[in-house]
Amino acid sequence: MFQGLDAQRLVALFVASVLLFNFPLLALWDHDARVFGLPLFPAALFVIWALLIAALAWVVERTPEAPAPDGTD
Repeated sequence: MFQGLDAQRLVALFVASVLLFNFPLLALWDHDARVFGLPLFPAALFVIWALLIAALAWVVERTPEAPAPDGTD
């Protein structure tokens, strides 16, 4: 189903999500600040989550690249 570059992109997104939702990086957002009236930590979690979903949708829903005209890949 997923081979080559698409599989590598999915693995990279998985690794990025594990790193972004791990403690040391999440601690960067744990401050008493507000963004548009919302606390910074939940707003940052939501934005990171939404960006990861958008990147995943981009990788999965892209049209496959057309094969070379001479029939070689």
